[in-house]
Amino acid sequence: MADAGRLADIVVTVGRHQIVAVGQGGRQVVAEPRRVGPQRLAVGLRRAFADLGPTFIKLGQLVASSPGLFPDLLSLEFRRLLDSLPPERPEIVQATLRSELRQPLGHVFAEFDFEPIAAASIGQVHVAYLKDGTKVAVKVRRPGLRSVVDRDLRLLALGARALERAGTAGSVINPAGIVADFKTTLRAEIDFRNEARWMRSFEENLRSFGSNDRIIVPKPVDELVTERVLVMEFIEGVSIDDRPALRDSGHDLPGLLRSGVRAWLEAALEHGLFHGDVHAGNIFITPDGRVAFLDFGITGTLPEVVREVLSRSLPPLLIAGDVHPLVSGLNDLGVSSGNADLDRVEDDVRKFVQPVLDQPLSEISYSEVLMGVLRVAFRHRLQLPRELVLIVKQLIYFERYAKELAPDYRILADPSIVEFVARQMQQTAPGPGHRP
Repeated sequence: MADAGRLADIVVTVGRHQIVAVGQGGRQVVAEPRRVGPQRLAVGLRRAFADLGPTFIKLGQLVASSPGLFPDLLSLEFRRLLDSLPPERPEIVQATLRSELRQPLGHVFAEFDFEPIAAASIGQVHVAYLKDGTKVAVKVRRPGLRSVVDRDLRLLALGARALERAGTAGSVINPAGIVADFKTTLRAEIDFRNEARWMRSFEENLRSFGSNDRIIVPKPVDELVTERVLVMEFIEGVSIDDRPALRDSGHDLPGLLRSGVRAWLEAALEHGLFHGDVHAGNIFITPDGRVAFLDFGITGTLPEVVREVLSRSLPPLLIAGDVHPLVSGLNDLGVSSGNADLDRVEDDVRKFVQPVLDQPLSEISYSEVLMGVLRVAFRHRLQLPRELVLIVKQLIYFERYAKELAPDYRILADPSIVEFVARQMQQTAPGPGHRP
């Protein structure tokens, strides 16, 4: 009954934004698609997703940040869902903290600022001081989230199956697979105990090599971590997209970018666990000149076989424009539908990649190369592992930062980066290391 009520709410909300015409058919709500232009459709969907709450906002953010999966018009419009959202009332936050920590706030915190420094669809972050004076960030989940998310995910799965039965479009974008991955990611993200575990593992992995002293990760306060509350070390810093402040800081920005990208690639290719959402709000530069990785709600895990494919295919693709190892590697991963003509896939990738790589080095956009590979894969109905899309998304973010902060610095042409990736190609992939 609750699902039926929510479905009616979804239909009415979508109708209110002029995407469908809504009427009554007996006791049922009936919806019929309206004929609207692409721009109006994108705006209407974005507004409807914002009104429908956390699950749909997160889905919209997935659309906004997944290159090659969705039309550019839709992805650009949905970027507006990345903005901050209205915070919960202080009494709601206080009730959640008291329930989760099982003691009065005064027993835990010497000070607590109920005005959040950030508010998103899943939760919000507050500044506080522990009784010993330690400054911490306190992440608090929005109330009633799990039941809302579970209900919406059931309905999205039904919609995805209906879209697949509708014809070619559904089979090309694999909506059921997208929703299944989204379900796994979102259910993990709303349990803050996972985020704490991923933070610890990411940091431990990087320290195991002893060459990442310019990288910092907040440390969770273990006894103050629950499903709905995460208390962690507060890290001072400036967002990586605050160009004026960073330029005035006097830091070696190309060097910091190199350290951040190398650490991220090491995490992905060496350890198999990587930060999966490096947008500007999650990457800070600290006053003492270190790169801080924040918010581990979304992470990716690369199985050893995927790491081996990437390690042997990325250097030939990005250095020499050789696409064969990549297409061959995708086939080895079993991502072909069985009907794909791999020779045609390779030809199409080469036709797209070669003109881009023939440009002067200073003008090459490696994100354009990787997005082109994704688009060709989807056109040929190759079922790519979610982790590959997530990898490309993060590289696009890093290239964007490089263009803004160090325009002459080409990330994937940096000798230290190239040598690191090439070295991975020449050696046997190590064991899984610390995994969540």
